[in-house]
Amino acid sequence: MTLTQLTEILDAAAVDGHTVDRPTDSFELTLPDAYAVQRAVIERRLARGESSTGVKMGFTSRAKMVQMGVDDVIWGLLTDAMQVEDGAVLDLGGLIHPRIEPEIAFLIGSPISGRITPAEAVRSLAGVAVAYEVLDSRYEGFRFTLPDVIADNASAARYGCGVWQPADVRDLSNIGLVVEIDGRVVATGSSAAILGHPLRSLVAAARLAGEAGIALEPGQIVLAGAATAALPLPRGAHVRILGAGLGGVEVTTR
Repeated sequence: MTLTQLTEILDAAAVDGHTVDRPTDSFELTLPDAYAVQRAVIERRLARGESSTGVKMGFTSRAKMVQMGVDDVIWGLLTDAMQVEDGAVLDLGGLIHPRIEPEIAFLIGSPISGRITPAEAVRSLAGVAVAYEVLDSRYEGFRFTLPDVIADNASAARYGCGVWQPADVRDLSNIGLVVEIDGRVVATGSSAAILGHPLRSLVAAARLAGEAGIALEPGQIVLAGAATAALPLPRGAHVRILGAGLGGVEVTTR
């Protein structure tokens, strides 16, 4: 299979909402090749009229790194078609096995790329918010290797952000996050689960951007990573995610 063929297969799976075989079950897929496929899939989406809105970070917990046998984060690319307005209704039609996780989101205020310090990361920001990401692997059973998930855009499907708050006056190291489904608390976590501090995820995003030869631009969003394990997302549910001192974000599914 060529990388172009794999790009077409994964793009069609996301558009049509069907599962596909893991590419590593049939041939060797290197990490650079996987990122090339990821980028090619997004380029196809942009060619159809979508616009780039930022990146999502993955494997930002030590437990997940150990599980996957890696020592670095990964990223996926976001578009406006994945974005859900705060309080809106999310149609789960076309998603295969959606899962939701609470996150911290950063709004870029000035371009960043390459190796930066946490202080430089803070100065680059226009805001911070409570957010969620909806994951949806295109592989059967949500099972994949590292190259598989990178090629599949790090399982990115949808995301939503709450009201943006000033980023330079808040201690983001241990923000308590609560996930409620239909008024019942189903998970709690802390921003400390995101690489020990979510700003480290933003620093990593800038580094990966530099390695990819691009910059994170003003107005783009960085989803820093999950504060809890991903939770199954059912139809007909109201989900609210609250962050101590940061407000919250809501979504209703159908």
